[in-house]
Amino acid sequence: MKGDETAAFFLAFAVVLGLARLFAAAARKVGQPPVVGEIVAGILLGSTLLSSRWGLWGETVPLDGVRPLLGALADVGLAMFMFVIGYEMDHSFFRAGGRTTLNVAAGSTLVPLAGGCLVALPFAAEHGPSGSAGFVLFTGVALSVTAFPVLARILADRRLNRTAVGRYTMAAAAVNDLAAWVLLAGVVACFGTGGRWRVALVPVYLLVLVCVVRPLMARLLRPRETEEGLRAPAILMSTTGLMTSCAATEWLGVHFIFGAFAFGAVMPRVGLERLRIEVMERMEQAGTHILLPVYFVVAGTGVDLAAFDGSSMGLLVAALVVAVSTKMTGAYLGARTSGLHRDDALTISVLMNTRGLTEVVILTVGLQMGLIDEEFYSVLIVVAVLTTAMTGPLLRRVRRESVTATRHGAEAGAALAPDGRART
Repeated sequence: MKGDETAAFFLAFAVVLGLARLFAAAARKVGQPPVVGEIVAGILLGSTLLSSRWGLWGETVPLDGVRPLLGALADVGLAMFMFVIGYEMDHSFFRAGGRTTLNVAAGSTLVPLAGGCLVALPFAAEHGPSGSAGFVLFTGVALSVTAFPVLARILADRRLNRTAVGRYTMAAAAVNDLAAWVLLAGVVACFGTGGRWRVALVPVYLLVLVCVVRPLMARLLRPRETEEGLRAPAILMSTTGLMTSCAATEWLGVHFIFGAFAFGAVMPRVGLERLRIEVMERMEQAGTHILLPVYFVVAGTGVDLAAFDGSSMGLLVAALVVAVSTKMTGAYLGARTSGLHRDDALTISVLMNTRGLTEVVILTVGLQMGLIDEEFYSVLIVVAVLTTAMTGPLLRRVRRESVTATRHGAEAGAALAPDGRART
């Protein structure tokens, strides 16, 4: 790049980081997850700062070369984030709650998956660049996800993470997320624009990760578990392996996020507890806290609200109604069939409707792989923001009604005589 282009890149990076922090803080102030503010910042930014040319030192600098560089930084942050998600998932997530977890996960995945496929059928010819089948299946997957990381933050903020409802929801969201990534990988492999013959090598690559990479990483990392001074090389080895895995899956025709997630999932855990915590913390510091917000701002810049017309609004309403109704219904039925009380089931259904950053990542993959067009991408990004934003208010309402009903029940019970008749 020329000097002015380099200056434009660093200035754009600074502006994006600053606005991401500013809007994330504003979102927290009104009780929303930071990702909502970051995406809104991107939507506002896309139609102003990054869509024009800047005048720097008397010369005009085009920003076409800035976007790819910001996108590359954002992809590194996303890779680190997906690695952490894979690394922090263990068997305890899937064992928690047993039957209840599986029922909630199944209901909150299968019902919106079917609803998403059905609502996508009328729009497939217009918005599916790679064909109707890929578009329909991708839409079903996109509407079936729950944002596991955002959900964890909401539960912690509401002090529900240590309750039975919180544990059931977290475990179900983990299963739901895992199912969504597997389904998305299948859709991308079958209908994406990558090299089809290379996709056949994906099972071989996964076998290599489990049988070769996992024991090799265990052998390399175990001596560094007890030595404080040797942990920096361990983090470097983990990062190198992560980037290599991302490159491998991208070459195989499957998006790099699957390589990041898979590498995190196969990382050894037994006997490496302290090192595991430190690796995840370092990855979060560099990726989640600095570069990942850039990813969501850049994702937001792809939303063109000015292009929304009558048909776009109709599509938005249809997608939003189906997304909310099917997700909450599926989760509620799953919880009720497991024997949970109505109030607890309703709380779980509201929480599982949180899509947030997971759906944004999935939608970006779909756009990059040619499964959806830009208009449909914009519509579903708005759906992701709205469903995440409504979680807090709905949760407060549900919990308030639950407390009120319990109080009224207690008062009614106190008004009865020991034989069950009303006191006079």
